[in-house]
Amino acid sequence: MKGVVLAGGLGSRLYPLTKITNKHLLPVFDKPMIYYPIQCLVNAGITDILIVTGGNSAGDFLQLLRNGSDFGLARLSYAYQDGEGGIADALKLAEAFAEGEPICVVLGDNIIEGNIKKAVDDFKAQGDGAKILLKEVHDPERFGVAKVEDGNVREIVEKPENPETNLAVIGIYLYDAAVFEICKTLKPSHRGELEITDVNNEYVRRGNLTCEVLDGWWTDAGTFESLYRAASLVREGGANRMDLAPAAGS
Repeated sequence: MKGVVLAGGLGSRLYPLTKITNKHLLPVFDKPMIYYPIQCLVNAGITDILIVTGGNSAGDFLQLLRNGSDFGLARLSYAYQDGEGGIADALKLAEAFAEGEPICVVLGDNIIEGNIKKAVDDFKAQGDGAKILLKEVHDPERFGVAKVEDGNVREIVEKPENPETNLAVIGIYLYDAAVFEICKTLKPSHRGELEITDVNNEYVRRGNLTCEVLDGWWTDAGTFESLYRAASLVREGGANRMDLAPAAGS
């Protein structure tokens, strides 16, 4: 299985911090934000990773991460997304990298306390289709919300005004190779983007989307409030803790 970290976008909700840098290069306590999704994948045994980014700061990822050896990666690749086409649009750039293998996709601003190894192993045993990770939240209207019956996802509603559940779809997804075919069939939403919720609902329609509720805390870091919360949670309890050697001369 290969890993994909989606780290593009304008980060407009964190302006003016993102006026001069990519959101995913901002600090979360003592590490750059991008370190956490990479470590999330490494902790699950995934060491062949693609970073999809964009904007004027794309080159800074190469300077920071280099070849990924600090994380013990077998390979670290990069892809550039032009414009703002949405998560599913960015995901299309991973098709050649995936080479027909299943992929684990992590949004670059997602930070978790534990790890996803069980979900990854369960998906490998599943064989095909997709798996999403869910978490109960107090503000489900900010996210895609899953309707689950008898352990099966019946529908995902994007940012509902009146959520029927508080089970948010967090930014960690497991897909088989069919995901790229699905992405190519999508139509832009009212936001002008290709939505990952539409990808997941297509798997629901096909009857091969499974789900698991994540253990431990989870947060995104895409707003000032959630960025502060992420830093506080990491400081208090750790998150995918990593002990990277200092750079030479530091």
